[in-house]
Amino acid sequence: MDTTKIVELLAYTVPAIITGGVAYYFFNLHTKNEEGRRRFLLHKEAQKSALPIRLQAFERMTLFLERISPAKLLVRIAPHSSDKNDYENLLIQHIEQEFEHNLTQQIYISEESWNIILTAKNTTIQMIRKASMGAENANKLREIILSDMMEKQSPSSVALSYLKNEVSDLF
Repeated sequence: MDTTKIVELLAYTVPAIITGGVAYYFFNLHTKNEEGRRRFLLHKEAQKSALPIRLQAFERMTLFLERISPAKLLVRIAPHSSDKNDYENLLIQHIEQEFEHNLTQQIYISEESWNIILTAKNTTIQMIRKASMGAENANKLREIILSDMMEKQSPSSVALSYLKNEVSDLF
């Protein structure tokens, strides 16, 4: 081949390759941008449909915390006998049943919220067990727990305030 033919061939090929490369680059950039936009729209739509479910989970966990609040728990659950151990077990059994009933809600709330709810539940149970050590009978156990609630804030109310803050952050 003649050098003029090679130069002529390069004169046509190099601009075509450069144009093809630039077109490929912009097409690839456009495709990625469109994919990101679609992903954002899908995420936004998923958020819109998930928000009511998350709010419902927060409502259920609020109800759980209210139901295991020692003051409300003692009013709702009366002792069957004067045996403090039976009453202690009955209270703890009710707390555990409430917890198991709402166990699936952990999917919809943050891990921090779930850990705070677990802590509130476990602290309430510990408080009942601790009060049981100083009580002679079921009625005395109730008095000790209620007097403890007068002196300090219940674990449920601490967890509730955290949940309220997290729900307010959703909006």
